[in-house]
Amino acid sequence: MQAVHAIAQEIIVREGGYVNDPDDPGGATNHGVTIHTMRRLGLDLDGDGHVTSHDVQRLTQDQATAIFVEHYFDKPRIAALPEVLQPSVFDMYVNAGGHAVKILQRLLNEMRLSVAVDGAIGPQTIAAAQKAAEAAPDHIADAYAIARRDYYYALADQRSASRKYARRRDGGKGGWITRAESFLKVKYHLSEAAHRERTAQWV
Repeated sequence: MQAVHAIAQEIIVREGGYVNDPDDPGGATNHGVTIHTMRRLGLDLDGDGHVTSHDVQRLTQDQATAIFVEHYFDKPRIAALPEVLQPSVFDMYVNAGGHAVKILQRLLNEMRLSVAVDGAIGPQTIAAAQKAAEAAPDHIADAYAIARRDYYYALADQRSASRKYARRRDGGKGGWITRAESFLKVKYHLSEAAHRERTAQWV
């Protein structure tokens, strides 16, 4: 597996630069780090006593990398998961927080490895993930990526403002879907026709 810092830098490339999309609950974001995260960490980069969008704009890629490694990889204990799962779970944790772990936990339950769906990586989840990786070493990462893709579609089903992240204006796959599929073998990618059929009911 790649070094965790290299994975973090790839996440930064996927996340892109500064955006402040009113449809994104994360608010002002730079290199994938949201204003909410910066406030939680007290990152007042311009020293004015408040963490605002101006501080978000000042965030560097190196600072974002350090935040991701410490708060989205080390603290959630992603390193305790099988190596084959770590890049995708890490990427999803940056994108969706504890939902990344809940997706894995639901998948483990579907594999008849009973774990609590609580979004925390504890001994139970670690042991079950190891068993899953041992039972399906060539498929567990793909299964997780497919579960991620399903999560994104379901989220867009429920929240119309989020549909633009799953489907482009021309009807093709949006950033959420291509992001999930970047961790998935090509043979398991949805065809454009299947994607359009999946999203056909969206206004």
